[in-house]
Amino acid sequence: MEISGLQWGITIAVILGLLAYDFIFHARKPHEPTIKEAALWTSLYVSLALLFGLIVLIWDGPGFAAEYYAGFITEQALSVDNLFVFLIIMASFKVPRADQQKVLLFGIVVALIARTLFIFVGAAAINRWSALFYVFGIFLIYTAGNLVKGEVTDVDEEDGANNVMVRLAKRFLKTTDEYDGDKLFTEVDGKRMMTPMLLVMVAIGLTDIMFALDSIPAIFGLTQETYIVFTATAFSLMGLRQLYFLIDGLLDRLIYLSWGLALILGFIGVKLILHALHENTLSFINGGEPVHVVEVSTGFSLAVIIGVLVLTVLASLYSPKGRAVRIINGAQLWAERYLDTPESAPVEERTKAARKMNKYRAQLPNVKEKYRDELIESETRYHDLLERAHGLREQRIADAKGRARN
Repeated sequence: MEISGLQWGITIAVILGLLAYDFIFHARKPHEPTIKEAALWTSLYVSLALLFGLIVLIWDGPGFAAEYYAGFITEQALSVDNLFVFLIIMASFKVPRADQQKVLLFGIVVALIARTLFIFVGAAAINRWSALFYVFGIFLIYTAGNLVKGEVTDVDEEDGANNVMVRLAKRFLKTTDEYDGDKLFTEVDGKRMMTPMLLVMVAIGLTDIMFALDSIPAIFGLTQETYIVFTATAFSLMGLRQLYFLIDGLLDRLIYLSWGLALILGFIGVKLILHALHENTLSFINGGEPVHVVEVSTGFSLAVIIGVLVLTVLASLYSPKGRAVRIINGAQLWAERYLDTPESAPVEERTKAARKMNKYRAQLPNVKEKYRDELIESETRYHDLLERAHGLREQRIADAKGRARN
């Protein structure tokens, strides 16, 4: 089915409108979104993406609608995985929480531009050379293997904030050590210098291009319709900024996400190779004639993707190791928040942090030693943090009792 120019125009206008609204009314004014705000806007963007699938169903039929939903879910899962690297970059550069929204919005725009270019280049290449499906399939299987290899060998993820371009920028360009709000340049002793904010955006932008190399072959394995590839990719990126703040504290609990994504990418890679065999034109394979193999349907692909993601999330949250991660990281997170809570903060805020900290601290003895050794980088620093937070809480309680007696 041919997608009309009118449909393309309306779709692009809607996507650009959503990006403009996001920038003007949210990211332009620096602030740290509350959990409620992030949940509301994440739900809105996911609802818009799902609603768009119904529009595709009405306009273009059930085949394209199924391809869109399969592509959207896959791209959304890959985007969540990308947030891990965004967290590393933000932490490495110590980006103030209030300014992280603008960095993320910049990253979304760069990702949308980069992936759009790859989409049209990829579509044109596939139309001229169908054997490219072999390349895409092998590449996705290789990527899946790397994801599993990283888990098995316990190799740390490459620090996205320390790539070659950023190291060169730090070495040869004049950069300040301090932020000046969300400005990219500032004046220091009368000299114009870059702020770390510009380096953060360079790191985010280069990382987005790297991610596009994985995500575009993955979605082409589910559909070859350029319109579906573009819209599924665009809608998966639209709510990424809000999703970042919503699951910031949950990302490190998705301990089996890499395994789940490896299964999905490996499955799509095999699907691509089967499709390439079905349309084979390479002379050294079956004499250049198509190979009659089973082709995987879009409905089956959608079921596999959803099933793997559900199992991945459940295993991450409720397996023994998942529970250990929740307890260990929860105790650390709330101890840090309690220590960072000033005396001037509302009593409810301090009380909540103390209650959460004590809840996880009380569960620590139940964590098996093998998980403690694996998940706690330094037992000494970890327990020192908890003791300092506990001691501060006891001191505050004692001070409050003293003031009450007086």
